[in-house]
Amino acid sequence: MRIEVKNVSKSFKDNVILSDVNMTFESGKIYGLAGRNGSGKSVLLKMLCGLYVPTSGVILYDGVKINPNLEVPKHIAALIEKPAFFPNLTGYENLQLLANIKKEIGDKEILDTLEKVNLITEKDKKFSKYSLGMKQKLGIAQAVMEDSQVIILDEPFNGIENDTVLKIKSYLRELANSGKTIILSSHIKDDLEELSDKIYYFDAGLVHE
Repeated sequence: MRIEVKNVSKSFKDNVILSDVNMTFESGKIYGLAGRNGSGKSVLLKMLCGLYVPTSGVILYDGVKINPNLEVPKHIAALIEKPAFFPNLTGYENLQLLANIKKEIGDKEILDTLEKVNLITEKDKKFSKYSLGMKQKLGIAQAVMEDSQVIILDEPFNGIENDTVLKIKSYLRELANSGKTIILSSHIKDDLEELSDKIYYFDAGLVHE
């Protein structure tokens, strides 16, 4: 999988968020997006997912322009901004509900994923009772459980305890080594430097390596 961001700009009315951005993402690597809040990281991630259309420029997946009809490409899974789930369902039930959409995985894969993000002991607790860190873990779990080719994580480690962060980082490296494309943003410099094969820096609507 090769993702190309070519001369992409994004504005909301007169507010320019990104200006003439060029980036490339390839399989088997982890990419970090660094920058302060409001620098355009989440907006770019939403464009990669097909949730926003660029004001100008193009995003290509293996040479094919991303769907302009705001449909999320099938090979992408993402956690962007705060994870949202049904509050009166358990973490496990929420993942079951999502898995039933594509019907590509079963209970074993869901349980294995919950184990990988250290959420297995809280799987039967209702989402409304989850702490911030538990909500983040569940958000990461839904992004990785279906073996998608491209995994996008926006500030994934917020509120998560250090031992679980280390475990998830190791798992993300395993996924990249298996050929997945991992794209993650973080305001924590050490997280990006430890994990990323390449880091893109966002500042005032511009992006550089």
